[in-house]
Amino acid sequence: MPEQHPWLAGDTVSRLEPMLELLESASASLSSVTDPDEARRVHIADSLSGLAVPEVASASRVVDIGTGAGFPGIPLAVEKPEAQFTLIDSVGRKARFVDGVIERLGLRNARTRHMRSEEWAAGDGREAANLVTARAVAPLAALAELASPLLEDGGCLVAWKGERVEAEEEALAGLNNQLSMSLLRIVPVHPFPESRQRHLYVVLKNGPTPENLPRRPGMVRKRPLSA
Repeated sequence: MPEQHPWLAGDTVSRLEPMLELLESASASLSSVTDPDEARRVHIADSLSGLAVPEVASASRVVDIGTGAGFPGIPLAVEKPEAQFTLIDSVGRKARFVDGVIERLGLRNARTRHMRSEEWAAGDGREAANLVTARAVAPLAALAELASPLLEDGGCLVAWKGERVEAEEEALAGLNNQLSMSLLRIVPVHPFPESRQRHLYVVLKNGPTPENLPRRPGMVRKRPLSA
């Protein structure tokens, strides 16, 4: 059985209450879960379950791609004030919402970037992170492609997933050489008592960034790489 973690204990959740209030009252659709009681479990506990991964717990320079309403980036930034977080989303209303959350919480270790991750990776963000996080964003191979140019050699992508999908694992394995990314391990977690078992995929950057990465924005989905 996976080890149980009391993610909803401690003061991090209480410090995030203003974020839940903003999410509930947001005029734009940011999440299918906005009720504060449910969001504490589905969003906050799920985000903090990433701390079961040592690479998340020890990271100092983090990029959260496709951050949406700020998960898992904001809860992790509250829990890890010594680390610097860059939260990226290409949707303006989502980036603006996260800006408001950062201001409301008074976070000094988090910033947003309204752009695609490929654009950030082609500029200041290239090989600048030792951790990339992604929660419910894209298939595993696509996430590995987006993360590779953002990570320094030896850094990791941690991807939040529900059930294990063998086809995604096989697709990633077939692209190891093209991406300099290899699956290190899979960590099963139960974010809260009533939750189904979820999985955190830990993918290691195991070499220099391939010269063709990042590709042009949108190509990851339009033309997925093949083994």
